[in-house]
Amino acid sequence: MIFYTGTHMINHAQYLPWCMISVNRLIKRKSDFKVNDWIMDSGAYTNLVNHGEHIQLEKYIDQINRWKKCGDLNAAITQDYMCEPFVLAKTGKTIFQHQALTVERYALLRSMVSGAYIMPVLQGFKPQEYVAHVRHYGKLLKYGQWVGVGSVCKRNANIFAIRQVLGSIKKERPDLKLHGFGLKLTALSDSFVRKCLWSSDSMAWSFAARKNKRNANALEEAVKFSSRINNMPIQKMIFITKGAAK
Repeated sequence: MIFYTGTHMINHAQYLPWCMISVNRLIKRKSDFKVNDWIMDSGAYTNLVNHGEHIQLEKYIDQINRWKKCGDLNAAITQDYMCEPFVLAKTGKTIFQHQALTVERYALLRSMVSGAYIMPVLQGFKPQEYVAHVRHYGKLLKYGQWVGVGSVCKRNANIFAIRQVLGSIKKERPDLKLHGFGLKLTALSDSFVRKCLWSSDSMAWSFAARKNKRNANALEEAVKFSSRINNMPIQKMIFITKGAAK
């Protein structure tokens, strides 16, 4: 599994082999920056929670085109619509509407951007809702495609729920290469979760440093966290619940 270290410190990017940077951190930037392999996050979560909508589609496309020449941009995340209850309350829309809007945005971005991979994102809350979203995408999801799994980062403490979501998607489309957004150490140490994922990202290093009164902007914190994930022993879950994804 490839781990992309999330960072809000653009000057850190050149020292990280893989990193995730939000478009929100780049949108006011003027100069190029040094970076290796990286993913551009669309800032979907922050923008929906704070403003109830994404940045304008054309503006996001401009940002992709502006920064794709820096380093190796592995993917730019589509402007997806999360399906956690508190996000739905913010937009006033249903899960089905968020799923439909996510597919619509992906189709538009894919047709309007060249020279950069647009990563589609699967959304839902219950496992069957993610399966329904896979089917909604239909032929837009090619065989073996790299696909994000949204609305899981707030469930890091519930490994069983994450297992069910990932397992259901893999059962429906075992060929897909899944990316887990914002998964922390607890989830990534589980053997089933790691087996399902092609890649993942997290900025938990910064939150942990701040919580423990350390420097939340320090490069050493980011490096230490990513090294821990890449070298951590994989634990098998000791409980089996009826109906769990296998």
